[in-house]
Amino acid sequence: MSRRGNEYDVSCLVNTTEPAAIKAEIDRIFVELYPDASPAGINQAFRDMIALYRGEYPGFHACDTSYHDIQHVLDVTLAMARLIDGYERGRIGREPLDASMFSLGIVTALFHDGGYVRTLDDITHKNGGELTLTHVSRGARFLREYLPKIGMGEVADIAAALIHFTGYEIPVAQIKVPSLSYKLLGSLLGSADIIAQMSDRCYLEKCRDRLYPEFVAGGLTRKRLPNGEDEIVYSSGEDLVKKTPRFYAVATRRLDVDLGGCHKYAEQHFGGQHLYLDELEKNIQFAQAIGEEGNVSSLKREPPWTLVLAA
Repeated sequence: MSRRGNEYDVSCLVNTTEPAAIKAEIDRIFVELYPDASPAGINQAFRDMIALYRGEYPGFHACDTSYHDIQHVLDVTLAMARLIDGYERGRIGREPLDASMFSLGIVTALFHDGGYVRTLDDITHKNGGELTLTHVSRGARFLREYLPKIGMGEVADIAAALIHFTGYEIPVAQIKVPSLSYKLLGSLLGSADIIAQMSDRCYLEKCRDRLYPEFVAGGLTRKRLPNGEDEIVYSSGEDLVKKTPRFYAVATRRLDVDLGGCHKYAEQHFGGQHLYLDELEKNIQFAQAIGEEGNVSSLKREPPWTLVLAA
């Protein structure tokens, strides 16, 4: 395996800042799984997602959340394709996920954070980070309107439910989908969202410099106690990094219990090695060491920048 650059996925082979590279790899996986099907719908969704994040989609600003950016979306979508592939290659006696289910999963992954992108008529919010607490429901509304435009209107409501597997607005057990197959698809999506971002080579730097400002904008750095007082949840980006191992304990339960351990299908895709978990645990060990040492000066990686700068 070659040395991993900051732009590359856990396999060191795919540049997660290049939409064409991600699409090519997902198309490859799709064709191998479903040789008689066409990825045309997926390809259209890729084009539209790129337009949305670059400010070229009618009615929307460009993405301005530097943590939840196009690299994050591409990384999650690639992980989603790999988890579906792993499930299909390893399942014995379980219901298959056909080409239409694969397409639905990929399209939903492509737009799972679309709710962070502000509409042109939004005069209330100055940055997408302010939409953190409602971005999943906003994304669900977008999918209901978008899927009919690419010939997938019959599953628009299902996609709007599936996107909630990536968020916390509705507990996983209360998300209503028509069948166990769709629950599986949602669990794969929620798992992809977690393992892709937490295995990012620059995850801790992104938490410090990009996620914390989004939390400030979204009101997540403080919480109101029953007595009316405010409690500081994260005092700074450095504090967020130091508390990342605590978050991972919560994420582990979500992955293994709420989402049914679906992240483990990555092992089948990679031929027995869980590359996402391997890289994720390195980040958590690094964060633990930072917490013990009391400083974050060792965080020196420079994450790629994918936002379109305003003129």
